[in-house]
Amino acid sequence: MVFRPSLPYARPIGQYRAMKQAPLLPDRHKQQDIFICNVLDSIPKDDMGSMEHPMFSLSTKPDHRVRHYEHNDNTVTIKPGSDGLATIMDKDILIFCTSQLVAALNEGREVSRTVRLTAHNLLVFTNRLTNGRSYERLKAAFDRLATTYITTSLETGGKRIDRGFGIIDSWEIVRETASGRMEAVEVTLSEWLYNSILGREVLTISRDYFRLRQPIERRLYEFARKHCGNQKQWIVGLKTLHKKTGTSGTLREFRRKVKDIAETNHLPDYRLSLDGADNAVFIKRAEDKPKIQTRRGPRLRTDTYLKAKKAAPGLDVYYLEQEWLDWWHESGEPDLRTPDGAFINFCKKRYARQFQS
Repeated sequence: MVFRPSLPYARPIGQYRAMKQAPLLPDRHKQQDIFICNVLDSIPKDDMGSMEHPMFSLSTKPDHRVRHYEHNDNTVTIKPGSDGLATIMDKDILIFCTSQLVAALNEGREVSRTVRLTAHNLLVFTNRLTNGRSYERLKAAFDRLATTYITTSLETGGKRIDRGFGIIDSWEIVRETASGRMEAVEVTLSEWLYNSILGREVLTISRDYFRLRQPIERRLYEFARKHCGNQKQWIVGLKTLHKKTGTSGTLREFRRKVKDIAETNHLPDYRLSLDGADNAVFIKRAEDKPKIQTRRGPRLRTDTYLKAKKAAPGLDVYYLEQEWLDWWHESGEPDLRTPDGAFINFCKKRYARQFQS
């Protein structure tokens, strides 16, 4: 079967030392413009195996190195295809597929290794531009994912897999626009990744992950998320971190980059610093915990939310409720004869507008 998914702080810190740019990319697509499964399952999910092991190149140029990694009796060998190794930016495709599959599992829906996705939704979800060049880059990313070959003894989903496989098995454009731009794509994930998803060996990551400009920043965030998690802090030696990132640069160059990132202090969820013993220190940002704000407004019945989900399938009804309350306050808090009916009508109109845009 083919699974068809539904889509879903930094403070001003001056110029970025090397790039003369703000360290984070702009948030190109606000949440209200994204199809999401529901309020809990709309956030990105990353598989723990690739977060731990350096399977993706951090180079911005074609990387044709064969890489071998050993740690705690686990071995990983990554061989590039003719276009080079899959990059950590290519991994956005896997994060999108993983996120949608986990959301479907949480809703009790059937899933399979073959995922049909809409290219536009993928670009929006991963905070990319939706121009022609972005679609061409997606094609190249699919090719690198399919031709990068991994031999591993890692365990996923309670199964030890000791064999070789592509990061994805295959991909196919199933629908194109009149101009030849791909619109719908089918991706068949590797059994290794699919077993990880079924085994819930995934972690929630910040949506601001997709705003990180440099590959090394994304890799450092992955380590912080996996090893620090919700702990107060995590300390790791730079030599160990250098090895685990899979960077091709020297330790000295790696130390300089980490220092630059620590100075701008823009990683999502975590602060990064260096201590006097050549360690990297990741500290969980307490202020990043979501703050729930209660607003006065019409109270809705419990069954109204179920009716709203039917009126606006695929949209987050709790987010729509906040939009509806904003409208109510801005309109002078008018008396509503039937607040539940008014909210459901609001959801219908919002759903129609979403699909007409």
